[in-house]
Amino acid sequence: MAADPQGLGDAQRRHWQRTYSDHPGMYGEAPSAPAVHAAAAFRAAGARDVLELGAGHGRDAVYFAREGFTVRATDFSATGLEQLRAAARGQGVEERVTTTLHDVREPLPLPDACVDAVFAHMLLCMALSTKEIHAAVDEVRRVLRPGGVLVYTVRHTGDAHFGAGTAHGDDVFEHGGFAVHFFDRALVDALAAGWTLDEVHAFEEGDLPRRLWRVTQTVRTDGV
Repeated sequence: MAADPQGLGDAQRRHWQRTYSDHPGMYGEAPSAPAVHAAAAFRAAGARDVLELGAGHGRDAVYFAREGFTVRATDFSATGLEQLRAAARGQGVEERVTTTLHDVREPLPLPDACVDAVFAHMLLCMALSTKEIHAAVDEVRRVLRPGGVLVYTVRHTGDAHFGAGTAHGDDVFEHGGFAVHFFDRALVDALAAGWTLDEVHAFEEGDLPRRLWRVTQTVRTDGV
C-alpha cells in the first residue's frame, strides 16, 4: 500500500488537469481500439446507454455517441470534460452526451441498475490502491443493469514500466509524472468474482509500447 494514497491521487488529479490544459485534445479525435471493440460488444448485448469512466477529453465518448449510444462521461478533470463537450458539439452529438465531474475514488452519483454498459480505458490502473479498485468495480456492478457489460483496459505487470520509476507500493509506480497501478492476473480474476468473465485480451498500444489487457465481463443474471 502506498504511504499516502490520498495524497498521490490528489497530486495525479492536478497533474492530469495541467496535462489537458497544456495539450488540448492530446489523444486526437480517433477512438481507441478498445472503444471500437467495446461498441461492438455493447451493441451485441443490446445496450443503448454507456457510462464511460475517466473519459478525458472525449475521443471515445464522442465515438460512442456517433455510434448511436447515449453516453454519460465522467472524469476528475474539469478541463478534460470541457474539451469533451466542445468535441461533442463540433461533431453534432451533444444531445447524446452528458458529463459529470467525478473522482473514481468516490461512489458514482447514479442510482442502482441505471446503465447498460460501462467503459473504462486505463482508468482502473491509475493511482488507485487495490482496495479503491475493488470499490470502483463494485460501484460499476451496482449501476449496471442485469446482463450489463463492463469493458476495461489496464496496463499489466508485463509492461516495460512495471518496477521502473518511483515505487509507491501496491504495484503502483510513477514514471514521467504519471502513476500507474500495474495489474497481475490475480487482480483481474478477483475483480471478476460474481461476474461472467468473457475475455481477457492482451494487446499493445503506443510507442513504448504499453502492454495492456482488455477485459470484458458481464453482470450475471442468475443472482449468484
